[in-house]
Amino acid sequence: MTEQQRIAVVTAGLSEDASTTRLARAVARAANDVVVRGGHSAPEVRLVTLRDIAHGITDAALTGMAPAAVQDALDAVLTADALIAATPTYKASYSGLFKAFFDLFDEGALENLPTVVAATGGTPRHSLVLDTALLPLMSHLKALALPIGVYAATEDWADASLQARIERAGAALAGMLGAGAGAGATAKGRGVAAASAARRPVREVRDEFATVPDFADLLASVQR
Repeated sequence: MTEQQRIAVVTAGLSEDASTTRLARAVARAANDVVVRGGHSAPEVRLVTLRDIAHGITDAALTGMAPAAVQDALDAVLTADALIAATPTYKASYSGLFKAFFDLFDEGALENLPTVVAATGGTPRHSLVLDTALLPLMSHLKALALPIGVYAATEDWADASLQARIERAGAALAGMLGAGAGAGATAKGRGVAAASAARRPVREVRDEFATVPDFADLLASVQR
């Protein structure tokens, strides 16, 4: 029996029913369906909604110490076998909240992590945000970012082609988890997923105050 695999879904949608979150969940469902159809156990999907931990993300950036909820979100990504990262498009790029969260990871922390990027926007003109902003960010973190991302403009939600693009991205991610078509693809996908888990560096949480001397000891040394 193989260990259940995990997909982390990070969404920077700002409302409770944000289209960004719906898009990210749709890609996760598509990946799940392919995995199950391939005869594997359904992966565990962990949804990380950044709007819920926005204040904690700011605190972590300012102090260098992540609150418990933020650390749980970081760990969900660090221990995942695959990642879906989705953001609304702001000023032709990812949102500040999205960037602030991924700024908390050390460079290379997501090494070899199979990743699908996704974005939403008000107009198709911003579709290049995947290539100009999201893929370079994931590349910097050494994630194994798939070239098949999903961008959804407002008008795309009424177009059947969006679902086709979602399913294509989900199938690509599932293939990296070992649910490709055929034994060769399965073995190759498992190898990539295994390498991802084995070689991805563990993020070290640094306590900036660990080396601060005890004040009582300082006073004692002066009084000698």
